[in-house]
Amino acid sequence: MNLTVPANPRITYGLRYQDEHLLVIEKPPRVPTQPGKGHASDTLLNGLFAHFGAQLQNLGKARDFGLLHRLDKETSGLLVVGLRTAAYDAMREQFMQRAVRKFYWAICDGMPKHPSGVLRMPIAESDPVAENRSGPMKLARISRTGKPSITAYRVLDRGPAATLIECRPVTGRLHQIRVHMEAIGCPLLGDTIYGPRRVHTASPRVALHAHRLAFVHPITGQPIDIRTDWPGDLRRTLRLLGLHRPGSIPEAGEIDVGPVEVVGD
Repeated sequence: MNLTVPANPRITYGLRYQDEHLLVIEKPPRVPTQPGKGHASDTLLNGLFAHFGAQLQNLGKARDFGLLHRLDKETSGLLVVGLRTAAYDAMREQFMQRAVRKFYWAICDGMPKHPSGVLRMPIAESDPVAENRSGPMKLARISRTGKPSITAYRVLDRGPAATLIECRPVTGRLHQIRVHMEAIGCPLLGDTIYGPRRVHTASPRVALHAHRLAFVHPITGQPIDIRTDWPGDLRRTLRLLGLHRPGSIPEAGEIDVGPVEVVGD
């Protein structure tokens, strides 16, 4: 079979759930989710094609070869991938209805004013061509003309200079958590795009990990709740900052997002 996306078995990832309909995989840091400029064959999708090429090819470009959402290159964590058309389409509907619950751990600079909260600030994406920028990367910013964007957060642990938080983005805007946390004066450590210079070298990469995905199986109707551990490459960062690893901290209940209706999409 001629594959549209080159298969690359050297790209590794964690397989956290698998059946004939879908996958939940754990993307390592510093790996782009899908091919783009400068990354034709070294992305997560290339690695997935090495093992699931026939199913993903069958879904085709119109269904993003099974990818239902994405993570930034430096961000690690969980992604759900469709393997069959019916499962993909039903999962896409769950994402559209904001029924998929996504949870992230992050380390931010300083301490949020409140130990928990819901950030409702519209986010707009930039257009590199329209702004005469040579770089290909789209950027995001808080803007009245942007799309409605909602992120809930809560503090899990606090150190002398940084805070461990859990975030749940209700919407899925570009760089949403990074932009929202920077907007309240708590940029993520290692964020060289949105954070001030003092956070650039405070972490070996953006300190953001998608640690949990919860949804209803699109075919069986069974609840699926997949969780991961704190990523190994950021354990030293936690120790240096005097923060406890998530999982060793009692976490009462689930992060509260309040009303999740979003108007204006």
